[in-house]
Amino acid sequence: MKEDTYQLATKWILESKYVVVFSGAGISVESGIPPFRGANGLWSKYNPIFLETSYFLKNPYKSWSLIKEIFYDFFGQAKPNKAHYIIAKMEKKGLIKTIITQNIDNLHQEAGSKNVLEFHGTAQTLTCIKCKKTFKSHKFIKKLPPHCPDCGGLLKPDFVFFGEPIPQKTHSDSIMAAKNADLFILIGTTGEIMPASSIPYIAKENGAKFIEINIEPSKYTYTIVDILLKGKASDVMLKLENLLEL
Repeated sequence: MKEDTYQLATKWILESKYVVVFSGAGISVESGIPPFRGANGLWSKYNPIFLETSYFLKNPYKSWSLIKEIFYDFFGQAKPNKAHYIIAKMEKKGLIKTIITQNIDNLHQEAGSKNVLEFHGTAQTLTCIKCKKTFKSHKFIKKLPPHCPDCGGLLKPDFVFFGEPIPQKTHSDSIMAAKNADLFILIGTTGEIMPASSIPYIAKENGAKFIEINIEPSKYTYTIVDILLKGKASDVMLKLENLLEL
């Protein structure tokens, strides 16, 4: 990609008043977390039925065994990469207002980002399906399936299962951020998962410019994107960091 394209992207970031980052699985691949879809995705190795609510309720031990293996034992070892840290630095400098992430890995927060909307929820907490009390995950996943210490109900991770609605406040906050955005930065997202994939179009309808950072073109590239910075998230963000003189 030509350097002047990076310079234009840098100019837009510096001139914009409300920059929103919209991240997907691609930003966390360099942290060792595979995407869910595609040839090397998790769903090529696991049957995703264990994340369906009805299966989870009928087979709590089977579901929880895979949930713990994938989302806590495996994902739990992941650390933020350069892209996460640079986004956090940009937010601290006032260059980014909001991060909307489709990821449940907590890596944006671990890198230091503050205003993070977790569109698909989080693996950091569990909620009792009976009394609705919430608990920190790490305290309760040693013995499976975990149960509520107060009422004995089954505990469920606070990320969105298949067929579940997006948390209402997060959904409305994401729509509001998209409407406010004058610059939208897409990072590592393919644009295939509804309703998350609709959020960037709301920003476009409200006049936002678009920068995309991806290894391969996405569903957004040829429809709403103004600048495509092709490459790994950390490589592209390092170039932008240098140009922004952070």
